[in-house]
Amino acid sequence: MKKKLLSILTAAGLLVMIILFSCEKDIKLNLTNAPQKIVVEGWIDLNDYPIVLLSKSLPFYGTVDSTMLVGLIIQDATVFVSDGFTTDTLSKIFDPDYFPYIQYKGKKIKGVAGRTYTLTVKDEGQTLTASTTIPPPVPLDSAWFKVQPGEDSLGYIWAKFTDPSQQGHYYRIFAKRLSIDKIFIPVLSSVYDDKFFTGQTLTFSIIRGPSSNVSATTDPEAGYFCKGQTIVVKTCSIDQTQYNFWRSAENEIYGGGNPFINPSQIPTNINGGGLGDWCGYGCSVDTVFAK
Repeated sequence: MKKKLLSILTAAGLLVMIILFSCEKDIKLNLTNAPQKIVVEGWIDLNDYPIVLLSKSLPFYGTVDSTMLVGLIIQDATVFVSDGFTTDTLSKIFDPDYFPYIQYKGKKIKGVAGRTYTLTVKDEGQTLTASTTIPPPVPLDSAWFKVQPGEDSLGYIWAKFTDPSQQGHYYRIFAKRLSIDKIFIPVLSSVYDDKFFTGQTLTFSIIRGPSSNVSATTDPEAGYFCKGQTIVVKTCSIDQTQYNFWRSAENEIYGGGNPFINPSQIPTNINGGGLGDWCGYGCSVDTVFAK
């Protein structure tokens, strides 16, 4: 009986294998690239001049090298920012601390809380527009450094924060280690919606974000700050449109290596056929000496 049962199971297994192999079929997908678009990353901080970075979109499928990346930089656009009273024509400067390293920067208009700013970009016959508002800043109550248990000198920044009593506040947080980081870098999970802590006072940790996806895998102190460093924390109020953009962008970045996550459509406030974001930041800064 056992031999008969074994023979039946063996035959059934062979039959399944034959069916599976006979069903194999080569599938060829004809993938077409979407039209190339202008990508905008622009912002205006409270009490500072507007900055705009421009590039062209990259095909989803294809090889990437340094020559291709340089070719994506838009170097001869005309860029305006208006606050409803003054129009500022942004000047082109070279800044190696950013990519794209061609930067368009204003010299007339500085950010004012509560004011709306309109961006206009003209390049190769195409005109893009966007608008953003700078919300009033909501500063941290306090910030300090604390060594993480099990570490000798590495730790996180901790902060105490009181959210306003009315719901509808959105935040983005950056940090910069003086003499190490040349620019402010978004912290890990940098955007927040106050719908779960409206009007509350809370204490939370700030984890250092990577300066790039490459450094995230090669930095032995990834995520940490270190004793002896001086860290500037920039806490920014943003509006809901900016929150939606950066939350979607971060979800896509952090989940990009997961094959089980479907790619998402990142929202944009750029009108006229472009991609990206034009953002107003209501900023406040705190300096922490890591002891």
